[in-house]
Amino acid sequence: MSDKFFTVGLITAWYSSNIGVLLLNKFLLSNYGFKYPIFLTLCHMLACSLLSYVAISWIKVVPMQSIKSRVQFLKISSLGFIFCLSVVGGNISLRYLAVSFNQAVGATTPFFTAVFAYLMTLKKEGWLTYVTLIPVVTGVVIASGGEPSFHVFGFIMCVGATAARALKSVLQGILLSSEGEKLNSMNLLMYMGPVAVAFLLPAALYMEEDVVGITIALARDDVSIVWYLVFNSALAYFVNLTNFLVTKHTSALTLQVLGNAKGAVAVVVSILIFRNPVSVTGMLGYSLTVTGVILYSEAKKRNR
Repeated sequence: MSDKFFTVGLITAWYSSNIGVLLLNKFLLSNYGFKYPIFLTLCHMLACSLLSYVAISWIKVVPMQSIKSRVQFLKISSLGFIFCLSVVGGNISLRYLAVSFNQAVGATTPFFTAVFAYLMTLKKEGWLTYVTLIPVVTGVVIASGGEPSFHVFGFIMCVGATAARALKSVLQGILLSSEGEKLNSMNLLMYMGPVAVAFLLPAALYMEEDVVGITIALARDDVSIVWYLVFNSALAYFVNLTNFLVTKHTSALTLQVLGNAKGAVAVVVSILIFRNPVSVTGMLGYSLTVTGVILYSEAKKRNR
């Protein structure tokens, strides 16, 4: 019984941190007026770097794994670069798009994963798997046409972030495939975090001019921005931590099913909080995409 309560608690923490960081990102970038998505992502990566080290080195959440070669470091660096591109793209899109539409586009990750897997490894899936991708893409096309607050640049950023997320997962399977180079997700995050910071720091200083000075000035007027950034950054790390723990104590398949439901929950919660307008066409499109993702998961399971 205690194990069941622990698992339920983990799943609740995973849902809360996932949906919480998404909604808080939207609030900061859109409603609060903190229009610096690269700097916000930099804060996330700093927190992930620091808290990952604390969790692994001090709390011993997982055993420490070391980087064994320069080649492995270069592989991890390339993954870190793509990882930060996906997070930055997602955060930029939240400035312009409603969370509900952002989630609809994000649900097309399986489509991009299948495309990159074929292009990079020539891995072919069963015909049924490819058929299930049709409603995934069609749903987003329908949702785009019915989205009241559609924004072209935000849409492009969201699609780019989704594609980058899929590219990272495929590349990770290729680059870290040997037993000697495999890292669990917590160690990988600990090494990718500083790499992402190294990319994001000059990008934020150059592309978001005087962002540090502006943030300090904002903090003098309203100290709550500091707590928003600290809490948001810590939450970004806990998304990864709870993701790892839920997978460890349940299964990857359970995580996939819960992930499909999480997107729908995030959409409903965001509409209730932000009161963004939604159309029947948009919701039908999103529902079609989610249905396609579920069918895709089932088709993949049968092909194994």
